[in-house]
Amino acid sequence: MFPRPRTDLKPNTAEFETLPLVAPQGFREYDARWLYPKEINLIGVQALGLGLATLIHDISVQPRIVVGHDYRAYSLSVKQALTIGLIAGGAEVLDIGLALSPTAYFAQFALDAPCVAMVTASHNENGWTGVKMGAARPLTFGPDEMNALKTIVLEAKGKERSGGTYRAIEGMRERYLDEVTAGAKLARPIKVVAACGNGTAGAFAPEALRRVGAEVIPLDAELDHTFPHYNPNPEDMKMLHALSDAVKQHKADLGLAFDGDGDRCGVVDDLGREIFADKMGVLVARDISSRQKNTQFVVDVKSTGLFMTDPVLIAHGAKTEYWKTGHSYIKRRAYELKAQAGFEKSGHYFFNPPVGRGYDDGIVSAIAILRTLENAGGKTMSALYDSLPKTYSSPTMAPHCPDDKKYGVVDEVTAAYTNAKASGEKIMGLAIRDLVTVNGIRLTLEDGTWGLVRASSNKPSLVVVVESPVSEERMRGMFKDIDTRLSKHSEVGAYDQKL
Repeated sequence: MFPRPRTDLKPNTAEFETLPLVAPQGFREYDARWLYPKEINLIGVQALGLGLATLIHDISVQPRIVVGHDYRAYSLSVKQALTIGLIAGGAEVLDIGLALSPTAYFAQFALDAPCVAMVTASHNENGWTGVKMGAARPLTFGPDEMNALKTIVLEAKGKERSGGTYRAIEGMRERYLDEVTAGAKLARPIKVVAACGNGTAGAFAPEALRRVGAEVIPLDAELDHTFPHYNPNPEDMKMLHALSDAVKQHKADLGLAFDGDGDRCGVVDDLGREIFADKMGVLVARDISSRQKNTQFVVDVKSTGLFMTDPVLIAHGAKTEYWKTGHSYIKRRAYELKAQAGFEKSGHYFFNPPVGRGYDDGIVSAIAILRTLENAGGKTMSALYDSLPKTYSSPTMAPHCPDDKKYGVVDEVTAAYTNAKASGEKIMGLAIRDLVTVNGIRLTLEDGTWGLVRASSNKPSLVVVVESPVSEERMRGMFKDIDTRLSKHSEVGAYDQKL
């Protein structure tokens, strides 16, 4: 049994080597992220494993759990510490080794394991670690489970149990690749640049794309946990610019970018233009809805308004629901609605059967994107992109805001815009048409221009996105209004990128 975790331990001390360090803010809405070892030490990770095993027992789920780790210098050590805690808590641990997050999710099905604990910091910079967890495939934890786990760990309520076991599983990479590429052979060899940012996807994505018949040009696919070129993040403009340059250099049909744990996919067209994942989602939704009737999609509140206004989707009778941002939320909502797919602007795509198993998988998403291009009757990716109604969109912007302040700021901004709508206040001379408050505040003006402010689920920051179907001026005007309101809050700091 571990004592209550501390928050004040320092490396290179006896206490750091004997007591658990676990910072409370590491427990996020739907996964866990800490700076390692500043916010969590290996003994703290053991306490986390014991807490997770205890929670699994408490909710009466079979304690059979898949564990894997991403490619970082310290991820294997973190996974081993987590495993010790899980075994102490009576869990049957199935270790699949180095893996993508979707490989771990697949292994839940392949090994008949209800639970998963994937050690990954996803796209976060080096120095971060974390765990993506679930106990009901294909779903992952949401706020209720994360809050319960937080209480168990921080209050030292983890219970040691007998019966814990460990088994190393060999060959899961091959089984996974066989699954995702089965029956997906392309009719023509599409030329693809596959950017992996030297992350874990480099050991999976290029081979998967070759197996389906693509002509693959790897970009930064060698595993290197220092991430020497750019962070493996398909929303990072540095990664997308590198991919764009490679697409133009090799005259490729498109470029695909994979994040650090392989559950997201970004796209660059044949002209080297970055296609944000929500716009790519509209194109994939067009393709799916052209072949299936009464299609249902779920998208996050950061996504383009085209899911509601695109004439092609309207003609196909497709329905779309805007829902909370976060892979756990969109995955769960798509599962509940039996939607054909869920799309998140960050690049998480969720395909229910027959395309996928319901969880986010960057390689399955990449193959679906290739299939969309193949079904386009010889059109280029740039032609498909240009067929979308024109909108003026911002990247996802993240002004810094401390974890203990960000939700309060969003509540105040939400109240301000709610009062503005009620009082008839106008922005750029336009009335506020509607508000969506399932996740922060998304306000839409009467001309379709919209803006979003929400709290990041995994970093000390806010999230700001704006878009207009009318003009860049309207888009910038929407951003100016939001930025002006945020600047009144001293807790809000500099943006990671800004218009």
